[in-house]
Amino acid sequence: MPIFRTAAVAAAIGLTLAGCVARENPSSAPATDDFPTAASEEDPGSSTDSGSDSGAGATEGDCGFTADQSGQEPAVGLPPDEGPVAATTLSLTTSAGPLAITLDAERAPCTVQSMAFLAGEGFFDGTNCHRLTTSPGLQVLQCGDPAGDGSGGPGYVVPDEFPTDLPPAADGTNVTYQRGVVAMANAGPGTTGSQFFLVYGDSTLPPEYTVFGTMDAASLGTLDQVAAGGVDGGAQDGAPVTPVAIESAKVA
Repeated sequence: MPIFRTAAVAAAIGLTLAGCVARENPSSAPATDDFPTAASEEDPGSSTDSGSDSGAGATEGDCGFTADQSGQEPAVGLPPDEGPVAATTLSLTTSAGPLAITLDAERAPCTVQSMAFLAGEGFFDGTNCHRLTTSPGLQVLQCGDPAGDGSGGPGYVVPDEFPTDLPPAADGTNVTYQRGVVAMANAGPGTTGSQFFLVYGDSTLPPEYTVFGTMDAASLGTLDQVAAGGVDGGAQDGAPVTPVAIESAKVA
């Protein structure tokens, strides 16, 4: 979520979400690999902000999607940036079972527009959810990385739409991303791309990961089964023992 690219978001115990894993480490998060994170395209695992140096330029709508610093054209181009999308649900067909995400365009209009665009382009099809965390303060599954290691992204940057209404955590500094929430991983401000994380257990993180949807009970049941399988090698952060391959992603 940071959870999420090549740097993982650091929760109370340290998770960097920017690609949840190919972690993107929020610059304000603890210097650990426990937060959902996503590494920048220029330097996987780093927390360097992405910019608009690529020839792809920027869109002219309210979101102003810009190419990242990879120097390469976005794989599927830039979102049309034509305003709020009509889609209300993102349905993921995975090897572990279906996952349904109710999109919240009111809370995060640009993020929802980007996710709907990527799903429509087949960007997520054939990708793996590469990171599972099972620590008491950070329980998420990170997905959305075409590289499968937390370092990948769409080649463009999605504007930050950080939450301001999440309940405060017990530590008085962070907030609680509650069970059922779906948010974007990143490597710090200005680095959100395609990696996202699914929260199956209340997680303590800085309010620096855009929340763009929620999951239903059936989806949480699927995640509970994946979490019960544990992390490869017996650790609390790494590839899930139960593979979660996204076979298709559809919006409706």
